[in-house]
Amino acid sequence: MGKKVFAIDTKPGIQRDGTLTGAGAYTGGEWVRFQRNLPRKMGGFREITHELQGYSRGIYVNSEDGYNSIYNGYNNGIERIVVDNSGIGAGITEYDMNGGPVVTTGTLVGGSAYTNATYTAVTLTGGSGSGAKATIVVSGGAVTSVTITTAGTGYIVGDTLSAATASIGGTGSGFSCKVATVGSSFTSSDFNLWQFDGFFDATGSGDNLLLAHPGLNLEQIDNTNSTAVLAGDINGSVMFPLKDTSGTSPTGATISVSGGVVALHPYVFVYGDNGLIKNCVEGNVFDWNGPESNEVNVSSQKIVKGLPVRGGSNAPAGLFWALDSLIRVSFAPFSVGVDQFFWRYDIIGSSSILSSQSVIEYDNVYYWCGVDRFLLYNGTIKEIPNTFNQNWFYDNLNYAQRQKVWATKVTRFGEIWWFYPRGDATECNDVIIYNVRENIWYDIGSAAGAARTAGYYSQVFHYPVMAGEDLSEAENILTQNILTTNAKAVIVTASSSLIQTGLVVSATGVTANSTITAVAPCAAVVSATIATTTMTVASVTSGFLSVGQTISGTGVTAATTITALGSGTGGAGTYTVSVSQTVGSPVTVTALRTGFYNVTLSANCSATATVSADFYTVANQISLWQHEIGTDEVKGESLSAIYSSFETSDLGLVTGGPAAPSPVGENFWLHLARVEPDFVQSGEMEMYIIGRPFAQSTDVTTGPYLFDADTGKIDLREQRRELRLKFVSNVQGGNYQLGYLLLTADIGDVRPY
Repeated sequence: MGKKVFAIDTKPGIQRDGTLTGAGAYTGGEWVRFQRNLPRKMGGFREITHELQGYSRGIYVNSEDGYNSIYNGYNNGIERIVVDNSGIGAGITEYDMNGGPVVTTGTLVGGSAYTNATYTAVTLTGGSGSGAKATIVVSGGAVTSVTITTAGTGYIVGDTLSAATASIGGTGSGFSCKVATVGSSFTSSDFNLWQFDGFFDATGSGDNLLLAHPGLNLEQIDNTNSTAVLAGDINGSVMFPLKDTSGTSPTGATISVSGGVVALHPYVFVYGDNGLIKNCVEGNVFDWNGPESNEVNVSSQKIVKGLPVRGGSNAPAGLFWALDSLIRVSFAPFSVGVDQFFWRYDIIGSSSILSSQSVIEYDNVYYWCGVDRFLLYNGTIKEIPNTFNQNWFYDNLNYAQRQKVWATKVTRFGEIWWFYPRGDATECNDVIIYNVRENIWYDIGSAAGAARTAGYYSQVFHYPVMAGEDLSEAENILTQNILTTNAKAVIVTASSSLIQTGLVVSATGVTANSTITAVAPCAAVVSATIATTTMTVASVTSGFLSVGQTISGTGVTAATTITALGSGTGGAGTYTVSVSQTVGSPVTVTALRTGFYNVTLSANCSATATVSADFYTVANQISLWQHEIGTDEVKGESLSAIYSSFETSDLGLVTGGPAAPSPVGENFWLHLARVEPDFVQSGEMEMYIIGRPFAQSTDVTTGPYLFDADTGKIDLREQRRELRLKFVSNVQGGNYQLGYLLLTADIGDVRPY
C-alpha cells in the first residue's frame, strides 16, 4: 500500500491485565489520567509542611471562616495544621491527648477573707475542661480542702482551677488549686489507625467537637482490642475520652470500641467486635443511656467502618461494613406494646472488605475493595467490572499490609483512588484509579505522588491533602557560634536563611533535643535608667537583651552597647554598657544587634557562654502535600518536574494497523514515516518508538524525538512488526492533553526483524 494517514484508536484506560499484544487500551503510563477518553497529565503537588510527626494514619479537614484545619492522626496523637484557602498556614498545634475528668487535685492556694463554711456542688472555673464540681471547705477565711464530686471532662494535669466568689460565701479572693491527675485513656502505639468525624454537641457541651478513634487496627483488621473514643473542641488543643456522664441514668463508663466512630447527625455511632453498633442520644455525645440511645450486635463479625447516608425518608441513616456483610441503620421509630424502638437494622447482603480505610462515598454511591474484587453499593451490592488492572492490584498487593490500603476521590476528574503497598513495600507506593465518569480504570505507575499514607478529598478547601511516606533524617545544615544564657530559652546567633523553626540545636549548655520555636531579630524594647556604665531595666516591652546590642533612646549616648550582663539575663535587671553616662528618669530604650537573631528554644539553657552549635533537621518527620495544584512538585523554594508518560496499544499491521485493530492482519512491518502531534501542551515533550517482532520478544526502543507546542510534524523512518508509541513530559512547567494524533505510515518489510 502507499502511505496513508491514520488516527490512532487506542481505547481509554491503562490495560495492565493480559498481554501487550492483546491490549486494546493504553499499555502503560505514569502520572497520567483520562478526560474525554484521552490522556492528560495529572496535576502537581505542593508541600504545606515538612514537620508532621511520623507516619500519618488518618487525616480529616474542617473549614471555618476562610481557614482550613487539617487534623493528622499518628502513632503518638493528633496534630492540627491551619491553612488558608491557598494552602498557606502557620505552625502546628499538637493536641494534648491526656485530657479527661478530674480525679484528684494537688497544690492548693487557700486565698483570704472567705466566709467559713462547707460549700457543696461548687462549679470549678478555669482549666482546659468543663463540668467539674467540688465540695469546698473554708476555715479561718481560707479554702482548706477541695473534694471533687463531679469530675467533668477535658481537663489536663497542671490546670489551675478556682471558683466564683459568689459560690463560696460571696467574700474573699485568691483561691486556686492544681489538677493533679485526670482519667485519660489514650495510649501511643505504632498500630494506631485513626477514624475522624466532626459533631456539634448541641445539648451536651454546646461545642463543635472533633471525634477521633485510635483503633489498634493497623496490623490486623480483625483486632479485638477496644480503645476509648476521644473528643475535643474542634478548634482546641485537648482530647479526652468520651464517657456516659449525662442523661437520666449515666453509668460513667468510657465509650470504648475496637472499630471506630461516625456521626449520623444528630447522633454519634460507635462500632466494633461481634457486630456491635452503639449510639448516643440526640445531640448529646455524653448521654448514652437515654431513650434513643441503643446498643445492639447485628453480626457475628467485627464492624470496621461506618459512613452516613444522605437523604431518604428514614434519616438519619448510615452504612456499616462488617467483615462479612453490609448493614444499613436507619432512624425508624415504632412501638411494640409499651416498648418504644427508634432504630432499624437491615443486613443488605454478604460482602467482604479488604481494609477499613478502603471505603469512599461518591455522589451517594459507596465504593470499596473487597478481599478479591471491587464492590459498590447504590441500593444493592454490586461488583465493579474491572478488566484493566484487577489482577495487577490483587496479585501484587502486599497483603500483610492490607490495612494500609486507603481510598480518596478527585471529583474534578471523576476519579476514585486506592493507594496500596505494592510488592514488598510496607507503605503505599502505587495507586489504581476507577474513573466513575468515564467507566475506565488506570494506575499512576508508582509515581512519586503515590507515596502517600493518608489523605482527605477536596471540599471547601479545594485541594486534596495527602501525607507523604518518606521519613526525614537528621541532617546538619549549619554550624556556627551561639550565645547562651543560663536558665533562659533564648539564644543569640548570626542571621542565616537556614535558621528556621523546627530545627534541633545541639551545643554545650543547650538541653538535648531542643528545637527552635521562634526566630526574631536580635532586639528588645525596654524601660531603663543609666548610671555611669550600669543600665537598670525596670520592664521589658518586647524582645530579649543580650551582650553586643547597641542601645538608643532619649538621652542615651550614641553607639552605646551592652558589654556584660549584671543581674539581668535578658529581661529586667542590670547590664553593663560601654559608655559612662546618666539617664536619670526611666526612658524607652531600644536595643538592636544588626545581623543577629534572637532564637527561642523549646527548653532553657544551662549555662551562660559563647559556644559552637550544630543546627539539625528533625528526624522521623514527614511532609503534608496539597495535590492538584500547578504542574510541578513544589517543596519550599524548590521546583521539580513531575515525570508523566503514556504508551499506546499495539499499532502494527499484524493487529490490524493504527486505526483498525483486528484479529486478522497483514504479516508486514509497519513503516512509520510521520507523526503529527496534537496536544494542548506546555513545555517540551519526548516521543519514543517501541516495538518487537513477536508478542513475547524483547522490546526495542528508539528516540527520543523532541517536540513542543509549535511542532507541526515529526518525520522519521521507523519500522516494527508490533509497534507502540510512548510520550513523555519531564520538564518544569510541563503539561499536556492529547488531542487527535495522526500517523503517516505504509507497509514495511515482510520479514520479522
